[in-house]
Amino acid sequence: MTHLLVQYGVPVDPAAFDRYYRETHVPLAKTIPGLREYTISDGPVSALSGTAPHLVALLVFDSADALQAAFASAEGQATAADLVNFATGGVTMVAYQALAV
Repeated sequence: MTHLLVQYGVPVDPAAFDRYYRETHVPLAKTIPGLREYTISDGPVSALSGTAPHLVALLVFDSADALQAAFASAEGQATAADLVNFATGGVTMVAYQALAV
């Protein structure tokens, strides 16, 4: 499985971010083809070092190829383009192959 970890920095208006994220961005992201699982942090995020993000999301795909195809799709491109509408604190995305140990 390939995981996409998305960390959203602290936005200018946290309440507006939360509302937009849940009401607009999540439904949009759920249309991405090949998305197997989508979870988000519930409540404050803590950092063991450095600055904690405002929210963390984890999207799971079958493979790196499936992730690439997902974001090449019209739905994936629309979801990525939506970030400018609410992610005023910046976004960090990290993709990795998950290995159960």
